[in-house]
Amino acid sequence: MATMAPKQTRPQVRQTQCFIGGKWLPAASGKTFDTINPATEEVIAEVAEGDADDVDAAVDAAREAFDRGPWSTMDARDRGRLMNKLADLIEAEIDELAALESLDNGKPIRDARNADFPLVVDCLRYYAGWADKIHGQTIPVRGDYFCYTRREPVGVVGQIIPWNFPALMTAWKWGPALAAGCTIVMKPAEQTPLTCLRMARLAQKAGIPDGVINVVPGYGPTAGASIVRHPGVDKIAFTGEGSTAKIIQREATETMKRTTFELGGKSPNVIFADADMNAAIAGAHFGLYFNQGQCCCAGSRVFVQDKVYDQFCEQIVKRNGQRRLGDPLDPQTEQGPQVDQAQFDKIMKYVEYGKQDGAKCLTGGKRFGSKGYYVEPTLFADVTDDMRIATDEIFGPVMSVLKFSDVDEIVDRANNTEFGLAAAVWTRDIAKAHRFAAKVRAGTVWVNCYDVFDAGAPFGGFKQSGIGRELGEAGLANYTESKTVTVSMT
Repeated sequence: MATMAPKQTRPQVRQTQCFIGGKWLPAASGKTFDTINPATEEVIAEVAEGDADDVDAAVDAAREAFDRGPWSTMDARDRGRLMNKLADLIEAEIDELAALESLDNGKPIRDARNADFPLVVDCLRYYAGWADKIHGQTIPVRGDYFCYTRREPVGVVGQIIPWNFPALMTAWKWGPALAAGCTIVMKPAEQTPLTCLRMARLAQKAGIPDGVINVVPGYGPTAGASIVRHPGVDKIAFTGEGSTAKIIQREATETMKRTTFELGGKSPNVIFADADMNAAIAGAHFGLYFNQGQCCCAGSRVFVQDKVYDQFCEQIVKRNGQRRLGDPLDPQTEQGPQVDQAQFDKIMKYVEYGKQDGAKCLTGGKRFGSKGYYVEPTLFADVTDDMRIATDEIFGPVMSVLKFSDVDEIVDRANNTEFGLAAAVWTRDIAKAHRFAAKVRAGTVWVNCYDVFDAGAPFGGFKQSGIGRELGEAGLANYTESKTVTVSMT
């Protein structure tokens, strides 16, 4: 495994305050919190710690922009034009934004620059194209009446995003909300607030009116809970852990808020013996270790048919041994640190669970280096369905490989989970692939590929992996209400 690469010049940190009504403001309490560089464990910057008072101000600004401001009544094509301008500005600053994301989150800059931010730009442009295509229907009702429906923006939306893809999750939330004509109060994850704040500045620069986008950094129990409880917020969109979503769902019932959730997973990645093994091995490796394993749809349960089981494990061992860990700002780095100490500790706890439960640790299982929250790429073989590493979401670079022999057993085993976010199957038998895709209980199924995303393709989960869908036309439904208008023609 490679030694740590030399530290690169870090990007400038410009925005660290709350963004409310077009103004940069300290928290009303005067409090701040540290955002930490996970590669060095050093403080990057102090960020305003928003709470209920700041949320009140942000909701007031969003309400004003929605109820009396220009956004919801603006010509739809003009909304789309401003969204495209924002995408242009992000693209123009993509190198600095990628470096900022890498600094704050710990992901390799090669991933931030070549995956995350191109998807950010594409998402905003996709929804910019939808802005003037949200329309209702005419309905031939009985009698002498003219009946039609309108699709109108739901109003002020509270959006709470996670730390694993900070900029991309910002775009996934902003895109459909802005296209529909909603206004926004967003809370970025306290671990990674910097790129969301920078994107808010670019939105203002693009000409999106003040009050349309408001960002309140802070903690879940204070800032996040205040957004959920606020009577001036019409809808909550949350991406994160299921336990938090259940709290939000209970709190939201007091004001009958619309809610959508994109939650966790324990996604099955099924490899049949008749697959293109080189492609399957590469795809499975990417599907688990990408973003340090911190993906809600990570293929963390890899089911491999017995005939090719040993071959698969041998090749993953080889790939893990060649994987380059190091400074995220080094373009050669393939794996950075986990996002923070808490995530590092959780992963190491599950490594111990794997060993205690009888799985065989073939690679990794240890900290890498002496500074930063680095975990070696870890591979467990001889995993059984009841082991904790096979049932619980670890959210780290820990692959569990399970053996199967009978084609008929694999769907039941794949579905034996409380989650249902994603799944994949590798086979040259296309009929077998389609049968698996039809039977597996997951919101996304990849066939002979993994982690293929497009702004036009809906994403979300079955069971405890969420409610609703993001991306695509389906994502717009989260941010619109349907109104029926019936007119007497007599």
